[in-house]
Amino acid sequence: MLTVIQGLMPAEETETTDDAGDGEVNGRMCIVTRQSGETDGLIRFVADPTGRIVADLKKQLPGRGCWVTAERAVVEKAIAKKAFSRALKRDVTVGPELADDVDRLLALQLAGMMNLARKAGQFISGSSKVDQAVRSMAALAVFHAVDAAADGVRKIDQARKAMSFVVDDGQEIRSFRFFTEAEMNGLLGQNAFIHACALAGQAGEGVVKRANMLETYRGTVPARAVGAETGLPTQ
Repeated sequence: MLTVIQGLMPAEETETTDDAGDGEVNGRMCIVTRQSGETDGLIRFVADPTGRIVADLKKQLPGRGCWVTAERAVVEKAIAKKAFSRALKRDVTVGPELADDVDRLLALQLAGMMNLARKAGQFISGSSKVDQAVRSMAALAVFHAVDAAADGVRKIDQARKAMSFVVDDGQEIRSFRFFTEAEMNGLLGQNAFIHACALAGQAGEGVVKRANMLETYRGTVPARAVGAETGLPTQ
C-alpha cells in the first residue's frame, strides 16, 4: 500500500528552500550520487509526521526534504545506505516497499496525465487512429499494452519507421509499453487502451514527459508482449 497518495492531476510545482543536499546552480544534489541536477531528474523525499519517508513527486509537501536521482537503482541504494536519515539529520523509518511506492506513484501520475490529455483531445486510442496520427506526423509518442497482439504493434512500428525518413533528424516517434491491459483497466477504467498515442499540446507533452520519467525510473528493457523471448521487465 502506498504511504502517500498524491492527486492524479498535475499541479504547479513549488521549489522548497529548506531542503538537504541543495545543488549550487539551478538544481538540487542527489544524496546518493552527490551530483547536482535539474529537479525534473530528481525525486524529493520527506519524512511524514510519524518519521516515515515518503516520495513527494509534486515537490509540495511541507518540511525539510532531500533529493535522489529518479532511478530505481539509486533509490534502492539510498535505502540500503541509510542515506535518508543522514541527509535529514534525524531518525526516520524507511519501508522496504519505498522503491515500489515510487513506481506506483509515477504510474498513477502518468495515468492521470493520460486522462487529462484525453479530455483535451490530445490522447487518442485505437490502432487505426494511432496509425493515422503517426503517418500524419501528429503523434508525439505511441503507447501499447504489454500484452497487445504482435501484429498490431508491428503495423504501427512500421509507420513509425517510415515517418522517420521524412523528418529532418531521422528519429522515430517514441514508443512505450508499461502496463498490461488488465493493469490499465485498474489505472484508467473505461479509458484503458491497447494502442494509443499522445498528440501535440501541453497535455500531450505532459504525457510524454511522465512516460519518460517512468521509463527512466524503471531502468529496464522496454516491455514487450507476453510470450516473446526476453520476458517482461521485473517491477
